[in-house]
Amino acid sequence: MVNKNTVKGFQDITGEEARKREKIIEIIRDQFKLYGFEPTETPTIEKEEFVRGDNPTDEAVRDIFRLEDRGKRKLALRYEFTFQLKRLAKNQKLPFKVYQIGNLFRDEPIREGRTREFIQCDADTIGSNVKDEAESLSLAKGIFKELNIPIKIYFNNRKLINEILEKEKIPEKNRNQVIREIDKLDKLSKKEVADNLKKLGAERLVKIFDQSEKSFEKYAYYREIKELKKTCKNYGVMLEFKPSLARGLSYYNGSIFEIWSKELNASLCGGGSYLVDKVQATGISFGLEPISLLTKIPGETTRVCIISIDKENEAIALAKELRDKKISTTLILDKSIGKALEYVNSKGIGKVIFVGKEEVKKKKFKVKDMESGKEEFLSGEKLVF
Repeated sequence: MVNKNTVKGFQDITGEEARKREKIIEIIRDQFKLYGFEPTETPTIEKEEFVRGDNPTDEAVRDIFRLEDRGKRKLALRYEFTFQLKRLAKNQKLPFKVYQIGNLFRDEPIREGRTREFIQCDADTIGSNVKDEAESLSLAKGIFKELNIPIKIYFNNRKLINEILEKEKIPEKNRNQVIREIDKLDKLSKKEVADNLKKLGAERLVKIFDQSEKSFEKYAYYREIKELKKTCKNYGVMLEFKPSLARGLSYYNGSIFEIWSKELNASLCGGGSYLVDKVQATGISFGLEPISLLTKIPGETTRVCIISIDKENEAIALAKELRDKKISTTLILDKSIGKALEYVNSKGIGKVIFVGKEEVKKKKFKVKDMESGKEEFLSGEKLVF
């Protein structure tokens, strides 16, 4: 929900949307655990030098939020989790498999599905090989299947891209910028990309990267394309080779992948292979904001509301009994029946239990189904929902 009192690019999220997002995170977290990833937590604020890392010219790095503490130390809000793995992975037995779900910050243009504070769900394997890349993509397929979101998985390889740039004699100093421009081929027209590349003496690359997959078989690193495709087939995961896919971050050094929604015409998830202190690693990252736009599953709601009619102690005791049974229960002690039912309807609560003099005397509680309007009297032990 956008509130004019919040800072641009930041938002309050409540009610049904918050419940839905919580459910999505629960599904993602459960899948991470099924694949053997362990939870981890890292600081939101780091030293700016550490955040900038070895790739200060990357667009995402340029968009970091900078701040200063009382000691005049230069700090920054984390813009991703990957750079923090350098610290976490030290002295760990390999493969080191971790996941993290949390808030990230980028001072970048906003649009639907993209805000300046956002939740990302990452799973990384340090000490990885092609099997771990396939596992990451199988994990993604499982998550989107459970969320009932149709996807397409595109992939490429940075080694293949670099091999082509080497063969075309693109100066090394220009390569990162050239790669970023090539990555825009599915966002801009070929002419726009060619014009941008012309400034770098590389406009001929548009034609090369717009060819069919067969045209790339002549390159040595196409073998890694074939290997990942074959390994993924064993997992029942189908990939589509996309030669222009490069991803914006320069630390990728092998396979790269992006999971695309045709409905949203946007990426929902991406990742690839990179080095952590000279150790090969693979990571995949899910963006909660775009996923939430497509997800239809309802979030968990309060299942029961107890309304006290001048029987506060008994209502409190019943609420405790239901909560002990792990039944989500809201307790209303201080509203009229009309106001209480109005509140229940506004929150989408399914059932109401009335606790009044008659109910206590008969040791049976009136239960109302708010959807059907049906009412019945049940004893305490039969209150199972």
